[in-house]
Amino acid sequence: MDKNPDFSRLTNLASARLGAKAIFATDDFFADKSRLIDDADPQWKEGVYDDNGKWMDGWESRRKRGEGYDYCVVRLGLPGLISGLDIDTSFFTGNYPPSASVDACYSLDGDPQDGADWQEILSSASLQGDSHHLFEVNTGQPFTHIRLNMYPDGGIARLRVYGQPLKDWNRIGTDEELDLVAVENGGRALACNDEHFGKMGNIIMPGRGVNMGDGWETARRRTPGNDWVILSLGHAGNISRVVADTAHFKGNFPDSFTLQAAYVTGGTDDQIATQSLFWKELLPSQKLSADNIHEFADQVADIGPVTHVRLNIFPDGGISRLRLFGTKA
Repeated sequence: MDKNPDFSRLTNLASARLGAKAIFATDDFFADKSRLIDDADPQWKEGVYDDNGKWMDGWESRRKRGEGYDYCVVRLGLPGLISGLDIDTSFFTGNYPPSASVDACYSLDGDPQDGADWQEILSSASLQGDSHHLFEVNTGQPFTHIRLNMYPDGGIARLRVYGQPLKDWNRIGTDEELDLVAVENGGRALACNDEHFGKMGNIIMPGRGVNMGDGWETARRRTPGNDWVILSLGHAGNISRVVADTAHFKGNFPDSFTLQAAYVTGGTDDQIATQSLFWKELLPSQKLSADNIHEFADQVADIGPVTHVRLNIFPDGGISRLRLFGTKA
């Protein structure tokens, strides 16, 4: 499968940063189940051992000496429609499971109990060591929990569950203000020209950034121009207030920024960058300062409902968070 399938641009619903938690494993003797959903890429620690054996960055069970198989249950950080999975066995070579499958269930009021209605979303698939395994799935319905089954035992470094967060927009009034681009409301970072030091998706994550790595930061620009990122709102809306946070960016914050926006119909995510050059100005150039929260309301232009926003920073640097408050259209 393509190393970067379309579903990999969606939200990782099993992100620990979004509140996902590994709530049960049949066995995690060698490596704790919580590492399975760590947002950081897995790492190798040469020569590091703990009381139970070689330290591994993932979930690893002991060698099974009887019937059955091991599994781990993950409560998703956000309920949603699942479009793809990444079962990552990075650094597991002689200890990865030969195959795995994935079940899902919807249990909004609490963790699933005995007798829960689990549905298979990925049938048993062969795995290789030290590899990403990308699987497209089409669930057609929302889920809150995932059960990763490995046959019969072994280690898996990471599980990513890509999908669209579930948001019942019918229950949101047209006069209710909310952050239209927040990941928990279905916002997505679609494209950018550079993310050398920090990923573009960070700027729509919950809370304030914990350090510079928890933001979007570009390399130092050595040519004319500026850096940019394109964001898709969770729902078409009217933006009336903008908050730009440069938390932890002190010697590397952008000098200024602007916002462009449009109501996009048709086309694909791949084509959005070219279209964005001609979008209307939502917010004219505004100065930024170090490690600070900047709020703008009177300066925001009334251009009507929009679905996408382009953030331009001049000339380069780092933004921790961007909030686009408004009402649904």
